Amino acid sequence: MSEIRDHIYAHKQEMTDFLAELVAVPSVQGDAEEGAPFGKEPARALEIMLKKCEEFGFSVENIDNYAGSADINELAPELAVLTHLDVVPVGEGWTTDPFVLRYEPGTDKLVGRGAIDDKGPAVAALFAARAVKELGIPLKKGIRLIFGTNEENGSADLAYYRKKRELPPMVFTPDGEYPVINAEKGMLRVYFSAPVPEGVNIEAGTVINAVPQECRISYLEARKDGPKMSFGTVNGVSAHASTPEKGENAITKFLASGAIPCRQIDELRKLFPHGEFNGRSCGLGFRDEISGDMTCVLSLLNTENGRLHGGIDIRFPLDRTKAEISDIICGRLREAGFDIDSCEGVEPHCTDENSDFVQTLLKVYEKVTGEKGHCIAIGGGTYVHEIEGGVAFGAEFPNEDGRMHCPDEFITAENLLKNAEIMAEAMAELCS
Repeated sequence: MSEIRDHIYAHKQEMTDFLAELVAVPSVQGDAEEGAPFGKEPARALEIMLKKCEEFGFSVENIDNYAGSADINELAPELAVLTHLDVVPVGEGWTTDPFVLRYEPGTDKLVGRGAIDDKGPAVAALFAARAVKELGIPLKKGIRLIFGTNEENGSADLAYYRKKRELPPMVFTPDGEYPVINAEKGMLRVYFSAPVPEGVNIEAGTVINAVPQECRISYLEARKDGPKMSFGTVNGVSAHASTPEKGENAITKFLASGAIPCRQIDELRKLFPHGEFNGRSCGLGFRDEISGDMTCVLSLLNTENGRLHGGIDIRFPLDRTKAEISDIICGRLREAGFDIDSCEGVEPHCTDENSDFVQTLLKVYEKVTGEKGHCIAIGGGTYVHEIEGGVAFGAEFPNEDGRMHCPDEFITAENLLKNAEIMAEAMAELCS
């Protein structure tokens, strides 16, 4: 354990330098083109990562720029550490350039888009594997690092990878939090639309899985001296859609204001009261003992060509099904006069907490941190959501908020190193 820690901490500067190199790549999904299914920048980030893996002596493979892998030994891989190199759009509110990694000495923060989700953890996984290899830890099982490029927009990268290559029997992703996430709520994303009166313009939300922090509006106001165009901005606080209570939804705040007299707006105000997070007014509001309350977030609302377009992010408990939730929310929207443009999602995910795999990860967490390990359920979907037996293992520590998907996203330098140490220990315990 001390050898692993010493090896990783000896490469602290190299780790932060490489993270800065990855953060500098604005790997938000772009237009697909030949050789770059999710745009040039995600493909470039993958190229940089695989090149570094080759420098460390790993055997690498690029699966058509959807995803890539690096094997640290010649044994058949039985453990995969799954990370992703794509990031969500920048959004508003950054205090510095989001694609220039900034170190804050007083806080130990490394600030930049992707620092905690998921470029920082990817770097930690890489240097963990390097430590295991260079320290000559004897292994009986193969270890594979897998790097994706589309996790933030549906994980089409992983679906493509799984058509080309079989996943190892053990998979964990540092795309969540410690100790171990073994249960994840089901997810549903609903897009709807309806015509709106001429002169009504709304612009709010950039991605469906984040609470919008700003809503810009303009509308033709009827006045005694004649119609006049009025403008306004409603401000909120951004948060991940799985934890909407941590933010303030600028869209529902706008709806509650009654600023625009419009039937469609009135209907949405009834369905999505400001400050309600569980969708009770939509006929939802379910909960279970393991995963807790469901969440329902109106996260997108924009007008285009005379129509109002909206998007809803729903995370539902383990004891409910996608079909059940879909029928309820789509039915309520149709009753309110909206068309359903699309409705897609996934069922809940749960891995047995008593499995040898999960129990080993919990013991590793306890060994390195000195804290009690336990399994937790979340509303956010991690990269292993559709992988049977997969779990999330890191990268955020309990009571830590790295501002994932928010302005000034960060990971501390100390926790970057600690993640690498934990993952190296996990590789050794599971595969030696």
